[in-house]
Amino acid sequence: MKKKSETQLGVIYAGFSYLLWGLFPVYWKLLGEVSSGEILANRVFWSFIFMIVVLYLTKKQGLFLHTFKGFAQNKNQMYALIIASLTVTANWFIYIWAVNNGHLIEASLGYYINPLVSILLGVLVLKEKLNIYQYIAFILATIGVLIISISHGKFPWVAVALALSFGVYGLVKKMINVDSSVGLTLETLVLTPVAAIYMFYLFLNGSNSFLSSGIEIDLLLIGAGAATAVPLLYFAKGAQKIPLSLLGFLQYIAPTIMLLLGVFVYNEHFSKIQLLSFTFIWSGLTIFSLSKTKLLSERGKKLHRA
Repeated sequence: MKKKSETQLGVIYAGFSYLLWGLFPVYWKLLGEVSSGEILANRVFWSFIFMIVVLYLTKKQGLFLHTFKGFAQNKNQMYALIIASLTVTANWFIYIWAVNNGHLIEASLGYYINPLVSILLGVLVLKEKLNIYQYIAFILATIGVLIISISHGKFPWVAVALALSFGVYGLVKKMINVDSSVGLTLETLVLTPVAAIYMFYLFLNGSNSFLSSGIEIDLLLIGAGAATAVPLLYFAKGAQKIPLSLLGFLQYIAPTIMLLLGVFVYNEHFSKIQLLSFTFIWSGLTIFSLSKTKLLSERGKKLHRA
């Protein structure tokens, strides 16, 4: 019974984090008058401040200092931390820009194909082995991306950049084994000085929105820190309690909500070609998720050996 309740709690935690991520566009749309760069700088800065408060409340200051000293002595871990910080920050910027410039559907596409990018990185970098069903899933998703690229006459760079940046972030995070709240604090610490300098530069130029566009904008920019950190913390708690296959199904909550918001709330155009492209990707993701179940996983390995 205890294991069952732990799993149910894990589903609630992870599901809640994906729900929040799916609803993020509504939050960023409220900041539509603020430049993407300033939103990003505030997001990094206030995320760090929020995480410092979280560390204090959870009494993890000592663990943070111990981990920080360890990174200073281990150069490889330090470089991995810097890469993680840069890739997740790039992901945040592209996502904010996409939402506030009418590319929400393409952003959702990026998070749909992200699991398959992770497969590719796992094979190329970690030398992981795939079964036949996972190969089929990857091919179907690739066809979907090619369809939308050819039909539009241009590469869907927003979607691919989002998928690649978050995929690399996930890969690097596998190499940094630290407490989730400590890790997030360290990641935001890396770029907080840059964010603070940029915010000060905007203030000197008189082009800042923070502290000049009203209390509502100020509170939204400050709140971006908590809005960033809370789903990441709940995701980490949920991921510890449920199987990876179940987590794989839950991760499609966020891009599905983004897609529905883009089409039905923000009236972005969703063409038949996009529907065809998404169908290939959805099919690939379904096969990919099912390939993690015990039955298909074993069959896939037998077919691959054959």
